Amino acid sequence: MTNATASTVLDRVLVLEMVRVTEAAAIAAASLVGRGDEKAADAAAVEAMREALNQLYMDGTVVIGEGERDEAPMLYIGEKVGSAIGKGPRIDIALDPLEGTTITAKAGPNALAVLAIADEGGLLNAPDVYMDKIAVGPGLPDGIIDLDRTPTENIIAVAAAKGVKPNEIIACVLDRPRHEALIAELRSLGCGVMLIGDGDVAGVIATTNPDTTIDIYMGSGGAPEGVLACAALRCVGGQFKGRLIFRNEDERARARKWGIADLDKQYDLTELAKGDCIFAATGVTDGSLLAGVKRRAGVMTTESVVMRASSGTVRWVKGEHRIG
Repeated sequence: MTNATASTVLDRVLVLEMVRVTEAAAIAAASLVGRGDEKAADAAAVEAMREALNQLYMDGTVVIGEGERDEAPMLYIGEKVGSAIGKGPRIDIALDPLEGTTITAKAGPNALAVLAIADEGGLLNAPDVYMDKIAVGPGLPDGIIDLDRTPTENIIAVAAAKGVKPNEIIACVLDRPRHEALIAELRSLGCGVMLIGDGDVAGVIATTNPDTTIDIYMGSGGAPEGVLACAALRCVGGQFKGRLIFRNEDERARARKWGIADLDKQYDLTELAKGDCIFAATGVTDGSLLAGVKRRAGVMTTESVVMRASSGTVRWVKGEHRIG
């Protein structure tokens, strides 16, 4: 399918319709912010997002979702959604109805409802395993980052390209025990390390916004979130490298089941999200990218962003939703 044809297909699924889907999930999850129940918050977001997707005229297939069918009751990988299954435009969908379930339960920052769509075959059907990731924002020479280099080598390369010293670079890393050695290496260079508790889609996207002061994202996180982040980077620019991490043979078998032939491959941005794609996100809690859902007398307010790769357009959408 050519880019022109792909764009025509996605034109039939209006950009603002994607925002309505993420808004619905964010509003549903927001009612459970700070309640300490991750599962309830996630379930509310999933149900709301599925209902909203099923109102759209499309033949959608979930390629990144809540897990395999026997693990997830809805929005599972392979599930068909939309009001025109078998006759509407065929769309691949990557989604995370609540990126940051722990964040939401604890009322922390940067919880999002996230969705990406592409023409059929445009998004890697990544298994629910870990992925080693590295990402930078736009404006740097191609090939500036590489997972086959050490963290030190990547920091030195990015610093040189930006015309600064390595100790002026700020890296975003998930705060996990598995990253202790990475964090120590970065700090030995004098780098600032911004640790985040969850939400690595927002962490990757933060590299594209100078206001965050984040220069690079490094470390391992969920592979599905890597695909979602790449859909956003395709729209606003930047570079990403990802390699799947397998802890056992069962995870390798699952990857083969979803069509991953080369288990050691280092993926580039355009291999994870190719062709035309649309990325949308709505804030659940306040964060570096978006404000969270707010409730006041009779009204709930939302803040969303929606991006499109073919046009490079980024739209910021503020919504007011009457309650009752």
